[in-house]
Amino acid sequence: MALLQEAPPHWRDDLARASGAAAEVVMTSRNCLAPVRVAIADRNPDLIGASAGGSNMLLVRPPFRAAEVDRVRLATWPERRKLLMARIDVPARQPRAERALVVACTHLSVPATGRGAAEALRAAATATDWAAGAPVVLGGDLNLRPADHGDAFAALAERHRLAPPTAPRSLDHLLARDLAVVDPPHVLPPSARDVPGPGGLAIRLSDHAPVTAAFGL
Repeated sequence: MALLQEAPPHWRDDLARASGAAAEVVMTSRNCLAPVRVAIADRNPDLIGASAGGSNMLLVRPPFRAAEVDRVRLATWPERRKLLMARIDVPARQPRAERALVVACTHLSVPATGRGAAEALRAAATATDWAAGAPVVLGGDLNLRPADHGDAFAALAERHRLAPPTAPRSLDHLLARDLAVVDPPHVLPPSARDVPGPGGLAIRLSDHAPVTAAFGL
């Protein structure tokens, strides 16, 4: 599974085909006049940047499957922030032993607003309540560094059993509840977000390095 934030919504089908996955999406901000924004972005991505349109996406590759999806608004101002949640059917080796996992993807308000910690706790409460006892992964660009917001991460762990954060200075996290941490969340090298471009130049897909982790049921 892959959790994406600030993904241009019109990339959904291409991303799903390229990764062999099913895609779930929730629209976030900067989507008014979408055809105009897309036209500008296609011609000069550097000119428009993240203003090409925003969404949170979840890509789920078979044999896993999103059996149920919900979308919750976390904030309206200064930008729309939403939580995308999916109940994932997890195949099992034994007959009639199917299991479920809830994966929640979000992009929280920037630190300057002072709202990130409250939004994180609301997202955690919403996801764990919706999970109804199933294991949970809450991830994305939380815009919170553990070094600066230790109380928020302590509350996420104590109230909702969601841990561990990626690193003291990371903004992006994959927090798990009731899952075995097989490979702790960690940041990939900068080259992981570069792809070959025209003229031998590299295209950097994101201003954040990807975070990856492995969890076991």
